[in-house]
Amino acid sequence: MSRSGFVAVTLAVFSAGFAAGHWLDVDHEAQAQGRGKVFELRTYTSPDGRLNDLVARFRNDTLRIFEKHGMHNVGYWLPTDAPAASNTLVYILAHDSRDAATKSWAAFREDPEWQAVAQRTQANGPIVTKVESLFLEATDFSPLK
Repeated sequence: MSRSGFVAVTLAVFSAGFAAGHWLDVDHEAQAQGRGKVFELRTYTSPDGRLNDLVARFRNDTLRIFEKHGMHNVGYWLPTDAPAASNTLVYILAHDSRDAATKSWAAFREDPEWQAVAQRTQANGPIVTKVESLFLEATDFSPLK
């Protein structure tokens, strides 16, 4: 599957799952709608043999630190098809606005806790070789806004 096909499938799965989850959580739905929310689709590629280290860093530290800086963790996925299955993590964050995303990322990068986590988890070399980020806005006909 091509990278653009992978992104299309990921977005379709995200939209369906996130919308379904919001139908069951009225308070969260009210927060997500009408405030100029933006979603950020991020794809991380890791060096050979380092995907488990990357996943562990997210599981053990990164999600919590994201929330600390106002970034909402929407979902995390591992591809099932080669070659991405061996080295790729895909996730989506929600931000109140594009400006909020910029401020959150700046605060995250400057956070001493994050810097210590990054240093510790890369003691044996880098665990990320490529990061792709795509910001998304809901269309007027999207069930999720």
